[in-house]
Amino acid sequence: MSDIAFLGAGRMASAIVDGLLSRHVRPPAALHCIDGGDGTAALLAQRTGVHAAADLPALLGPADIVVLACKPQQLATLDPRLAELTAGRLVISILAGKRLARLAEVLPRARNLVRAMPNTPGQIGAGVTAWCARAPLAPADRAAVEAILGALGTVLELAEEQLDAVTGVSGSGPAYVFEFAAALRDAGESAGLPRETAWRLALETLHGSAKLLATSGTAPEALRDQVTSPNGTTYAGLQVLAAGGFRPLLAATVQAATARSRELSRDA
Repeated sequence: MSDIAFLGAGRMASAIVDGLLSRHVRPPAALHCIDGGDGTAALLAQRTGVHAAADLPALLGPADIVVLACKPQQLATLDPRLAELTAGRLVISILAGKRLARLAEVLPRARNLVRAMPNTPGQIGAGVTAWCARAPLAPADRAAVEAILGALGTVLELAEEQLDAVTGVSGSGPAYVFEFAAALRDAGESAGLPRETAWRLALETLHGSAKLLATSGTAPEALRDQVTSPNGTTYAGLQVLAAGGFRPLLAATVQAATARSRELSRDA
């Protein structure tokens, strides 16, 4: 794999760099970054040893692969020189809501374009990223995409029309989990536990349950039933969730996020 240039040096770019370095995919000297003036590139370079470029020609000169990791709203105001500077290069975009057709308007001479939807657990290498390409990828480019996005965790190739639903499930999903954790903490406190104890119990329950689900190979409904005795305590709690429409509520939550993703993509 050749050198990689990061246009943007924020959390996700830093997470990819950290993953690439920890997995020994590329050495620091083969990774280059630039920011929009917020100083994040210099900080990333100081922390990891990657190269902070002074300008776009210096950033892209040695690179065959470009990762677009700036803010999505900055796409419209990117330096117009990028259209020429990315000619013949593979471009991977992690800009939420920016469709391949829009990326092609800004970067018309790229060798190929990849649109990816990572999520925030990628910051610790525990994320899941769905991606799609504008055209079929050459084997070397496919390997590069999977290695770069794999630095964030699990990687899935999907059709572009599925990425809005991906946004609703895994892109926004961590926020739903964090909200559930906060609600479980607050519920424990309201039941009479000290707040710190309620939080520790909620956190460890979520962590342990997720690990069990991931490692057991058992369906979540089966694991649920293993904990649920007829007319027992868990059954009583689950009855309240069912009566409150827990599953339909979560379905409506994902649908709302998916619909908003479609709106933002159309406006992009």
